[in-house]
Amino acid sequence: MKREIPLLIVGISGFAMLIQYFIPTDWSEFIFTYAQDWVIVIGILALPLGIWSLVKANVEKLKVPGERFYSAVLLIGFLVMVLTGLKRESLEYGTTFMTIFTNVLIPIQATIFSLLAFFIASAAYRAFRARSVLATILLLTAFIIMFRFIPLGPISTVNLSAVAWTLSVPNMAAKRAIMMGIGLGATATAIKIILGIERTYMGHD
Repeated sequence: MKREIPLLIVGISGFAMLIQYFIPTDWSEFIFTYAQDWVIVIGILALPLGIWSLVKANVEKLKVPGERFYSAVLLIGFLVMVLTGLKRESLEYGTTFMTIFTNVLIPIQATIFSLLAFFIASAAYRAFRARSVLATILLLTAFIIMFRFIPLGPISTVNLSAVAWTLSVPNMAAKRAIMMGIGLGATATAIKIILGIERTYMGHD
């Protein structure tokens, strides 16, 4: 019963939402709105579970000699942010919460995005090598798009037309193909979950 009841709930809910989408009625829209409210409630209830899992995992890592420092920093930072954020005026400028947020969290996020930019540049350098016909086309297209943002005088008008055509014709065709693939994949996954074929969300295959 521990396996059948969750599968039954998921199947009934999935079919109900599917029918509501294609055959909307007053009662089905009410059920859909009610289900959306339950999703919000479940998300709120899942937050303490996630916090508990985070704290528990890092407390266990404190016992490992090589991982104590980072876990201790995370737990101390988490505790400080929670305690300073409990005050009603914590979001006002100059408070301890906003000071830590502005001077610690934002620079860390900027650093992470900077590292991500370097990784993207490295991947682009490896991808933009004219080793084949397709790689050469990719390289030329990338140069055309990049030159769009460089003032080239009279050439800018011609380049603007080339960029507009590139974005509206070949790029749009590839984008639509990708979106169709994503849609078909999402539909197939949803059908497998509704029919009980896909059960990984229950913690086992």
